[in-house]
Amino acid sequence: MRRKMDFGILILAAITPLAEAQFGSGIVYDPTQSAHAAQQILEAKQLYTETVQATQNVIAAYNLAKQMASLPQSLYMSYVNLGRQQWANLTQPANTYGNSLQWINAALTGYGAAGANEAASIQRIARMVGYGSLNSQGQQSIAAQGATVDLSDSVNATNLQTIGTIRANAPQREADISQLEAASHSPDPAEHTEMATLQRINQALLIELRTQQETNQMLQTQALQQMVGQKVQQDNLKSLFLLGNGYQQNFKSVTPEQTAAGTQWAFHY
Repeated sequence: MRRKMDFGILILAAITPLAEAQFGSGIVYDPTQSAHAAQQILEAKQLYTETVQATQNVIAAYNLAKQMASLPQSLYMSYVNLGRQQWANLTQPANTYGNSLQWINAALTGYGAAGANEAASIQRIARMVGYGSLNSQGQQSIAAQGATVDLSDSVNATNLQTIGTIRANAPQREADISQLEAASHSPDPAEHTEMATLQRINQALLIELRTQQETNQMLQTQALQQMVGQKVQQDNLKSLFLLGNGYQQNFKSVTPEQTAAGTQWAFHY
């Protein structure tokens, strides 16, 4: 037994200097490993901060959804009480001579706009008799005014058809909006899923695009009407210049004859 204890003491005495060399005053400091460890600590801290922030966002979104789901229904159903906005019906005309009702029907439906405009207007005649015997200046004046009449009839018929088509589509457009409104205010959980909400948003945007397209059509017809009105003003102004130019050219040839005739008349008496 004593021999075993002596052997253990010898082993302990042999490893004591080695332990002092590894863990004692001879420890070596490695700055590269320290910097790497510090970087790992910072990354772990950043990950922890982001995890906490994400958790708080999820909790806030859940609380908001829970609050909206538990709100009284009267808070958002009040908008439905405004009712459907219908277009005002056009007042039916007296139709005294039987040519007004067709125009109103075209304004309500968009059908038969050309015939309705023609029936409610003065009949357009064909090319004037004696047009071919006029000089170039006279033909140009008559042709310009005739073109104004033709263009005005075409633009008026186009405007009538555009308005009638928009009014005819108004009930269906209102039904679509009411359907979106009912789905948005429905207590059915299936109507409040993310996909259902996105679909309603997409449908609402499509309705808005259609409405903008109708507005563009109205603006286009108004622009055509203004162009015809400007053409009338231009024709009148050009006619004044033509009359003034013709008077200036004929003044010298007409005035001497009148002067000579006046001289003969005065000498006779």
